[in-house]
Parts: sequence; C-alpha cells; structure tokens
Amino acid sequence: MSDLGTSIAFSPLAPWEALYTFAGVTAILVLTGLFLKARGIFFRALAAIVLLAVLANPSLVMENRNTLSDIAVVVVDESPSQDMNNRRELNTRTLADVRKKLQAMVGLEIKVVRVGLDRSEDGTIVFGPLERALADVPRKRLAGVIIITDGQIHDAQTKNQMVRDIGPVHFLLTGKKHEGDRRLVVESAPSYGLVGKPLTMKIRVDDNAAQPGDNAVVRVKRDGKLWRRFALNVNLTTPIDIRLEHRGQTFFELEVDRGRQELTLENNSKVITINGIRDRLRVLLVSGEPHPGERAWRNILKADPGVDLVHFTILRPPEKRDMTPVNELALISFPVRELFQEKLDQFHLIIFDRYRRRGVIRAHYLQNIAEYVKRGGALMVAAGPAYAGPLSLAHTAVGPLLPGRQTGEIYRRGFRATRTEEGKRHPVTARLSGAGAGPSPWGRWFRQIEVSRLRGNVLLDGLYSKPLLILDRVGKGRVAQLLSDQAWLWDRGFEGGGPQAELLRRVSHWLMKEPELEEEYLQAQIRNRRLEILRRSLKPSNRSARLTMPDGKAVQMPMKDRGDGTAIGSMAVKLPGLYRITDGALSTMVAIGSLNPQEISDVRTTDKMAKALIEANTGSVVWLGESGAPDIRRVDRERRTSGTSGVSGQWIGLIRNGDYMVTGIRDTPMLVGLLALLLALLPILTGWRREGK
Repeated sequence: MSDLGTSIAFSPLAPWEALYTFAGVTAILVLTGLFLKARGIFFRALAAIVLLAVLANPSLVMENRNTLSDIAVVVVDESPSQDMNNRRELNTRTLADVRKKLQAMVGLEIKVVRVGLDRSEDGTIVFGPLERALADVPRKRLAGVIIITDGQIHDAQTKNQMVRDIGPVHFLLTGKKHEGDRRLVVESAPSYGLVGKPLTMKIRVDDNAAQPGDNAVVRVKRDGKLWRRFALNVNLTTPIDIRLEHRGQTFFELEVDRGRQELTLENNSKVITINGIRDRLRVLLVSGEPHPGERAWRNILKADPGVDLVHFTILRPPEKRDMTPVNELALISFPVRELFQEKLDQFHLIIFDRYRRRGVIRAHYLQNIAEYVKRGGALMVAAGPAYAGPLSLAHTAVGPLLPGRQTGEIYRRGFRATRTEEGKRHPVTARLSGAGAGPSPWGRWFRQIEVSRLRGNVLLDGLYSKPLLILDRVGKGRVAQLLSDQAWLWDRGFEGGGPQAELLRRVSHWLMKEPELEEEYLQAQIRNRRLEILRRSLKPSNRSARLTMPDGKAVQMPMKDRGDGTAIGSMAVKLPGLYRITDGALSTMVAIGSLNPQEISDVRTTDKMAKALIEANTGSVVWLGESGAPDIRRVDRERRTSGTSGVSGQWIGLIRNGDYMVTGIRDTPMLVGLLALLLALLPILTGWRREGK
C-alpha cells in the first residue's frame, strides 16, 4: 500500500553555529528594544526572523511511501512432553486457529518456528531458535511473539539467557493448572567412589497429588539386577547408602511405584552411573626361601602404583639342623597371628612363592587362608621343588583349593612354555607379547613340577603338555598355580626372554577380579556415534547380541568371533539414552548423552518460565486447557497488549508499528529568489517608516 508523506527539511546557507549566533544577537537586541520601548521594534524583529528563515533555507519534502507489513513470530513446541494427555491435539488446533486469525489481519506477516523436533537435544530449546528467527526481523516491524508450549523450557533458566526487548510475548500453555504427577528426583549422587566402600545418594519422590504421610516404594537395580527395595516418605529428601562391587562404571537404576495421578511413568525412574576406583590393593607375598625369582615377584608388585605390598622371606635354609629359634633367625619378628588371623581379610591377594612347611605358619592359620579364599579372597602358589615333597602346601588345608594335584615328579630339563587352546582365548594369556611370533617365541625354563589336572583352566603347558599355569575359582574366591620357579629367566632375557612381568601382572589382576581380565565378559562403548560391542569367551561363538534401545525397541546385532577369545559387533546409533545389551548369558549397558533427559524430568504444565520472560518484556499467559484459544487484536504502541474482554474471555494484542519504505522524494524550496527578498525588505521598510514618524 502506497501513501504520500510531507515534511520540512532545512539546508542552511551558512553554518548552523553562525545562525545560532545571529539568532542570539537578534534576541538580545529585540529584548533591549522592548525594554527601551523603541518604535518599530516588532517590525525589525520580524525582519530578523524572516532573514534567519531565508538563511536556514527551508524546503518542503514530499515522500512516496510504501507501508511495510508487521511480522508476528509464532513458536510451536513439538517436544515429546506435548504427547501427555491431549496436549498434542490442543497444540495442533491452537496453531491452526492462530494462523487463521493472523492471516485475516491486513498488513501482517506470519513466521512459524517449530522447536523440540531434535530428539538429541537435552530438553525443550525455545529461545535459541527464537533468537535465530528474530535475527532477520527488523525490530521496527516486529508485532510480537506467540509461543504455544507447556511451559517446560530448558534454555531459559536465568534472565540473562532470555530474549529481551522484543515487544509483547504471549504464552499459550497447552495444559491445565495444578496437574498431578509423581516423579523421582536424584538430588545428589557421587560421580565416583572406592570399590567396597559405602557411598550416599540423596533422592526425593515429588508428588503434588499425594496425601500427607504417603509413602512410596523405590526399587534399586545395580548393573541390571535387583539390589534393594525400600519405602520412603513422599516429598522428603532421603539419603540412601550404595556400594560399588567392581572397578569401572556401575549403573544404578531407581524406580518408584505409580502415584495417585500420573502424566507419564517415564519420570518415575532414573539411571545413575558411578565410576568405581580401587583403593590400593594389598598383597601379601610370602617367600619360602631366597631364590633368583623372589626379586622378580617383588619388583613386579612394587612397580604397580595401585599395589601395597607386604613381603616376608623365610630365611632358614632346609639344611639348617641347629636348635636356633625361628624368631631369632628372622630380620624382624614374623607377625603370623596378625597377618593370618587378625588382618587376613584386609589383603586382596596372598602369594606363596616356593613355600614349604616349617612350622612358621601353623595348620590353623592355613585353615584361615582356605576360608578366606572361599569368602572371596585370592591365592596364588608359585611352586618350587618342595611342592613335590612331603612338606608341600598340597598336604595342608590349602591343598584342596588348588586345581592341580601333585604327583611328586619334578622335570629338570629345558622346555618352552606354550599356550593351550584355552590359553589362546583367555584374556590373561591371549595377547601376551610375542605370542604370535612363531611356534616357540619365548625362552626356555629348566624346572617344572608335575601335577594332574583336577579342574580349572590350563593356560600354559610345559614338558609333555603338562599343566604349567592353571587358574580356577573356589567358592567366591580365586586361585592360581604356577608350576615352575623359573619365570625369572624371561626377565633376565635368557634365549630372548619372555613377557614375565606382563604374565604375572595379568595373573595377579585376574585373581583380584579386574573386569578387563574376566574370561566371560561383555563390554560396550560408543565411538564416533557407533555402538561397539566386545564379547570375551573361552568358547568360540558367533551368536548375535540383543540390543534394547532407549525407546524400548529391540534389535539383533550380529557378532563375529575373531579366534582370540573375542567377538565383535558394531552398529550406528543416534538416539540418546541407555542401551542394554545381552547375549543370553551376559549383560551390559552403555549410555549416549543424558541418561535422565530434562524433557521428561518434569512434564507438568507451568507458567514459571513464562512469567520470568514477561517481566523482561510485556505480554500475557493463557491456559488453553481452561480458557481456550484467545482473541487476537492489533494495538498501537504504548497501549496494553492483553485483556479479558474478548469473545473467548481473553484477548492478546500485537503491536501495529506502521513502518514504511520511501520509494520517491520531491524537494521544493520554500524561500527563494524575489519572494525571499520581498519578505525580508517588507518588515524593514515598515519599521523604518514607523520610526520616522
């Protein structure tokens, strides 16, 4: 639409400073003349004014103007929380109604911004997209903003993050006041903790529909298995004790019962991950006699910063026949009672290196060790020649725990350790350095104690394919037998040496239940937006793993066995949340993004964020679930932008800015040529004549 606009512009013939000076001097002279009652002063003043106007050179400017339409921005929240009750339907119907009313208004454009469609975002992001939409809208043309939402907006936590000075902002809330919903809130939880040590997590069950004194039952799963169940008071913060059982991530899943009123059950559960770290592992090393391999054990364990080593060597040689008391032969008194009775459970691993019975550790202490292993402790026996004789540990309470039974035979000839079929798949020996360098990659040893295998996994063979390294589980604990005392030859580099430190370190950590060395183990990780699964097993298998997505959808993931004790699978993933993987026997979990998205943490309709934004601008809040869609009006600037006298009971206003664009200009001088001269001379002559009378 075009119209004509007129205005007066000035193009002074002299600098404005000179005109201001001339006007000031003229005013002083006129005031002086008035004070002295001089004749003709009014005509002289008029002449000065006309002369000043001529010097200012006014002109009449006529503009051809094209009126610009105003722009109304409509933001539509289409996030998952709109799926509650009938919000989605109300949202769609309101958008259609708002579009229809705005399109019927002359001189108004509509810009629709849809938010909440990106499920990878944590929460409903409104003001970021709104700011981007307003970036190309001139403020002089902005009529206002209408936001159709449930009020759960997660990028407007503080006023500094909000959009300011954008005119009226009207919130149309797709819900009702005081909606009832129960939700589980984790107020605080540790991000890491020591394995085996108690930790505290604070939780609260929020339920605005609950009655005073109501209780709620909360179930806690640890790594997918039900761990605890307890009742707590609703709307009160409750601390609960938790405990980590292994190193690495532990998943705690908390779930509360259904409440009296529910908008959704998705916020009745939370998933918390806590990273478990081990305190320093305490290892007790008892060497039966000094020998070259003793220092190798000590060096390996002392070099590990996570190990606290207690080492005792029994110095009395076997040929010693005098009656010198044992405690007088020791460099320090051997605290047998303290170690093997009072503080036995404080050790994570006990190693007997070439130990023989001499009456130092008596039978009831060895019985304590056997009970310690069955309760979850770890024991390793590195056998020397004495193990084949009558003073062997095999003839004590420890003997039945060991997977290999001694035969009394000792082989004293060179041999090379080789991996068994189990050893090629077991994580302790599968990837030992040099293991793939040929049929005999490691240097020779020269002594082996013969045993007959009773149970357990034989990882290394020696002479005549006799067991050299056996691992086994007993009760809740673990045991290992190394049937040679010459692993130190690898450390010395004899005939090329071998991975002695690596082997003994892995055996020790397997005994202490490190997850990475479990023979049956399922691991998942996210790398470059792909879910990668690693299954470790002593038995080759290509069976698929079952993957359950965060949305509950289950798919089969193919797995390929690599022949080294592992099978792998990979799949591209996008949906944030918790992924559950199982192969029927083993299970694990892995998370992408937020485990507890803000979008579903609280789904009740709220005007809290809306009121905060309206304080920074102007506008109103309309509860669609109670009053229906409002009327929409155009109002002038500085007028109120909302009211309650509309047809539907309430109206909202959009600013009428009246902005325009100039398409043509005609400039006509007002005081030029003879006309300006006559206008200036006429009052001068009149004043002169007046003064001459």
